Amino acid sequence: MAERATRGQNAGGGNDGPGGRKRNAKPAGKSSRANPQGAKSSSTSKFAKKTIALVYDFDGTLSPRPMQEYAFLPKIGIDPAQFWKESNRVAKEHKADPLITYMHLLYKKAKEAGVRIDREDLVAQGRDVELFPGVLEWFEAIEDYTRIRAESHGISLRHYLISSGLTEIVEGTPIYHHFHNVFASEYWFEAYDLPYPKRVITDTGKTQYLFRINKGVEDLGETINEHMSEAERPIPFSNMIYFGDGETDVPSMAVTRKNGGHAIAVYPPGKSRKKCVDLFNAGRIDFFAPADYRRGSDLFDRTCLLIDRILADIRVEEEMWKVARSAKA
Repeated sequence: MAERATRGQNAGGGNDGPGGRKRNAKPAGKSSRANPQGAKSSSTSKFAKKTIALVYDFDGTLSPRPMQEYAFLPKIGIDPAQFWKESNRVAKEHKADPLITYMHLLYKKAKEAGVRIDREDLVAQGRDVELFPGVLEWFEAIEDYTRIRAESHGISLRHYLISSGLTEIVEGTPIYHHFHNVFASEYWFEAYDLPYPKRVITDTGKTQYLFRINKGVEDLGETINEHMSEAERPIPFSNMIYFGDGETDVPSMAVTRKNGGHAIAVYPPGKSRKKCVDLFNAGRIDFFAPADYRRGSDLFDRTCLLIDRILADIRVEEEMWKVARSAKA
């Protein structure tokens, strides 16, 4: 994500968490957990690990600036640079979590300015968020490419968002409907009270959601701490590509690549690529490119190379599965 709040280094990840925001949510009471027994039984009839997951950060990755800077801060008359400076100072002075601090300070400033911003207002602010070139067309274009290149029947492509930005603002953007699931920070809203953080997603906390995608446990009311063998996990890390823009994405990039997946870093077109070069030299990413999502760009072409590699690996794994199955007959 774009640099906005100084991050603590001791935040935990990989444990239970609150609920995510699924675009096509399952009915209440339905579990999104992968059924271990079902996975085992289905594995005897067909090779099931054919889902590719593209996982994105938001601020600085899909959008040039923190999403709060497009409408929220201007609406309450606050200079963004001064806001983030104050937020970081307050967090440091009180030894508070930087993300909780900024979420609290946003509404404290709104109250001081006499401006009421409810959930519907936040969603509406999503319309003002700027996106990098080509983002609007990216999702369908990359899906078309995958469909054309897939030689194995049943390949599917999913887009996920994991962001410390605000769920409510993301919902108002024109790309929200493309995501299979959105995991982002969110507020509680209660009448006559200041909203307060309902869910806060930190840099290291993002890795929990990678494992939820990996295990198929996307209902955040369910634990991911129970053991699940690699064979039972519906989306292997090797089928994932993580997209980020800087140091705040390092934990997610590291977890993804350490487990056999891939990562790409982006930087604003025409601006410094130093952070991305440092990530590449440190072995955190496979590729880096300007944040130009249009077909034919370096980012599009390099993503397609990784998708080709994943598709080839799926074909190999599927053929090995068939041979192993026939050997037992």
